[in-house]
Amino acid sequence: MGDSVKKFEEMNDREVTFTIDKDIKSYPKMSDTVRQLEKEYPEIANEFKSILASQYELFSQKMLSYGMGNISMGSNLETKEETKFSLTAIWIRMNDKMNRLKNLVLLGNKNPLDNEPTIDAWIDMVNYAIIAQIVSKGKWKK
Repeated sequence: MGDSVKKFEEMNDREVTFTIDKDIKSYPKMSDTVRQLEKEYPEIANEFKSILASQYELFSQKMLSYGMGNISMGSNLETKEETKFSLTAIWIRMNDKMNRLKNLVLLGNKNPLDNEPTIDAWIDMVNYAIIAQIVSKGKWKK
């Protein structure tokens, strides 16, 4: 099993509590839709929140390890061209993960990397998708 998956599973086994910084005004309050989902599908809702918390923990570890440069591609993401370059690089990484999943899941090819299960690709894609949103919003900065 890959190190990312081991970390992810360790994080996912912990009880998760969400707290929101009161100074963050843009964070949406719980809507009626969310309350209804949590009432009708509590197991799915709880697992979704647990996975999100684990994703954030893994993102935090990798962010502190890699820094900002691997996403900003050595730029400050100040121009449209720099942002487009960064988003293109994220897309390429996601495309790599998607093709890996296609080969393993859809085509049924054997996984030559026994230490890197398919869940690694799903985990990475979620974080790359969130990072792409951050970059798109011009928020990939300290």
